[in-house]
Amino acid sequence: MKRISFLAFVIFMVTVTVVKAQETKNNLTWYNDINQVYELSQKTKKPIFAFFTGSDWCGWCHKLERAVFDKPGFQDWARKNVILLELDFPRNKQQPQKLVEQNQGLQQFFQVQGYPTVWIFFMNKDKTSGKFAISALGSLGYPQGQPGNEEADFLATATKIMNNKK
Repeated sequence: MKRISFLAFVIFMVTVTVVKAQETKNNLTWYNDINQVYELSQKTKKPIFAFFTGSDWCGWCHKLERAVFDKPGFQDWARKNVILLELDFPRNKQQPQKLVEQNQGLQQFFQVQGYPTVWIFFMNKDKTSGKFAISALGSLGYPQGQPGNEEADFLATATKIMNNKK
């Protein structure tokens, strides 16, 4: 079911310079700057795939990466369908304050309570105010089901969310 949420959402990143705006892992490019993924999403007409993770402490996040994100089927699907955004909440690693504020703002907006969580959404930006409006398509977490079928289960759910976007 399509969940659409239009809410003026101010992100402190209008003038943000994030130290490391993108990273290649899982043979994919993951961005961490919401302004950059917004521009790419607008240009490509692809939704944003936001992965809320705890990179240095969340075992289920690492498991999702190994069981799904590292797999060729997911990588092909992601390249064709979404812009990847990693929102990291490390416990033992320092991040630039602007990145922390951005990630916390999105965590609060989506009411993320646990990790891993993925939200798929579109964004629009009001040119006058600079505020973002988010249209959420849906969320998913670690796939429940038969061990060994995590990639297929995850992709089935993500594709269902994507197919409900219009």
